[in-house]
Amino acid sequence: MRSVLRVLAVLLAAYLLLSAALFAIMIQPPARFAGIIAKLPAPLFMILPFPPLWSIARAGHVSPGDGAPDFDLQTLDKTARVRLSSFQGQKPVVLIFGSYT
Repeated sequence: MRSVLRVLAVLLAAYLLLSAALFAIMIQPPARFAGIIAKLPAPLFMILPFPPLWSIARAGHVSPGDGAPDFDLQTLDKTARVRLSSFQGQKPVVLIFGSYT
């Protein structure tokens, strides 16, 4: 009975450690996250709590009604940079947030 409890404790510790490592990977920037996650074995996603960890890791800090955080991005043709705050008070801006990973 004692050895069964010891094995269960080790398995629980390993599960918690792997879940914490997965969460640490999920909070990385998207490009880094994609590079790491692509190398992990697929069965790992069936064992670890991927969806709940993902919801927490990518929840963000913007609530409904909050102003959009300012950001600066390069244009698609890489000839200029665009800053969200430069449009304030000039014209409406539609922001679409999503994930490509």
